[in-house]
Amino acid sequence: MTKADGKTAAALLDTLALERIEVNLFRGAAPPNSGRRIFGGHVIAQALLAAYATVEDRLCHSIHCYFLRPGDPAIPILYEVDRARDGRAFVARRVTAIQHGEQIFNLAGSFQREEPGLDHQNDMPEGPAPEGLTTDADLKRALGVKLPPALREDIIRARPIEMRPVNPQDILNPQPMDGVNDIWMRAVDPLPDEIPANQAAIAYASDMAFMGTSMRPHGVNWQSSGLQHASLDHAVWFHRPTNFNEWHLYHQRSPSASGARGFNLGEIYSRDGRLVASTAQEGLMRYRPPVEV
Repeated sequence: MTKADGKTAAALLDTLALERIEVNLFRGAAPPNSGRRIFGGHVIAQALLAAYATVEDRLCHSIHCYFLRPGDPAIPILYEVDRARDGRAFVARRVTAIQHGEQIFNLAGSFQREEPGLDHQNDMPEGPAPEGLTTDADLKRALGVKLPPALREDIIRARPIEMRPVNPQDILNPQPMDGVNDIWMRAVDPLPDEIPANQAAIAYASDMAFMGTSMRPHGVNWQSSGLQHASLDHAVWFHRPTNFNEWHLYHQRSPSASGARGFNLGEIYSRDGRLVASTAQEGLMRYRPPVEV
């Protein structure tokens, strides 16, 4: 539930906190009420923070991730950091997330010393401001009584990121739509000014509603009967520092779906139009329509 419901979601950075158990080894946990599996954005953000804990005087400019197995929210996650390279300007880290003795996820990250350079960017897409849009939580909450009990609690549970979709898809009766999905986003609880904390929040939020973009042209969504879906890989490029306490527009589009995989690209803009991050993701999208009897 959100604060408006009389219940407070755990602050994002609190749920991402890591315990250092060796120089390059960290332990994290899934937040309470995580559902049946750990949200991918949570593991991305924790792995990024684990890498940051081994880096000095550098800022992350890119991460490239692979989801290997579903995360188990009932047990801790071990993050092992490999200090792949320490150069003058760039530092490279590899982070492996482990549960039940197996890799569930890995991340390769690159960190750079701040330096000036040439500067240009795409323009932010035009569209309505977030203040006039309905939150994703309210859209789902309105459908609560219409959902099967097993899905009801999962779909309306608290999220640390507030989302306001510009053109939401009907959850219960999805219809084919353009493969573009614009969502305003911001952190629910206050974030500190530090760049790593805001990058972790962006990394977390970058996985929210992303894979569903490639489903929109086909009139299906994550709860459609006959659809098997899972994130396969995920990448984020951090272009400019930002304050994720403020509204950001996440412009998502799906250029292609083929071979039971959906491909998505994203751009994250600050409210004043600065392109602060870009994203890419491919996900399993195996669809076998139910056979009518």
